[in-house]
Amino acid sequence: MGSLFSAKNKEVFSTPLGLNNPVTVQVLGICSALAVTSKLEPAIVMGLSVTIITAFSNVVISLIRKTIPNRIRIIVQLVVVAALVTIVSELLKAFAYDVSVQLSVYVGLIITNCILMGRLEAFAMANGPWESCLDGIGNGLGYAKILVMVAFIRELLGSGTLLGFNILNYDAIKSAGYVNNGLMLMPPMALIIVACIIWHQRAKHKELQEKE
Repeated sequence: MGSLFSAKNKEVFSTPLGLNNPVTVQVLGICSALAVTSKLEPAIVMGLSVTIITAFSNVVISLIRKTIPNRIRIIVQLVVVAALVTIVSELLKAFAYDVSVQLSVYVGLIITNCILMGRLEAFAMANGPWESCLDGIGNGLGYAKILVMVAFIRELLGSGTLLGFNILNYDAIKSAGYVNNGLMLMPPMALIIVACIIWHQRAKHKELQEKE
């Protein structure tokens, strides 16, 4: 049991949550961060979907990695990911249809997510199932963390709500001069917020700054 939660495995899990975040450090998965973060609920669902798919695909590829011919490894990875994406998409349609509609084509496009394919190629193909599972969960949660942060800011300041619940749309707040900022609901603001998060992280952690 100790080896399952060794220092190395803890690092594999925790590093993508901070110093090697797939969105803010590796700059991957930006497209969906711009597209599905105008509301908090779809951002949470998208983040959890990517986490589940990344974890399971990492485990599957890790289990069969020694039997995959090198020439077709990308095809095998795509087949595994496509199968998992289809399952998740159908489950969302069955149990969370409204959110599925909001996410539109972006659930299906998880198959093209650079984070997912990158972890399969860079980690799952070279490590065991448990380590690959931790890596998948860590990177998925690191991605979800940024989506939730961006969606929180955009929905709160753009609509005055969170998860559909009214937060700022009260007469007392409006009489004080507050007005919902419709610009927050436009995709460019997601990019600006992500850029601010990247700036804050690199200002706080000097080791992330590029050397000239």
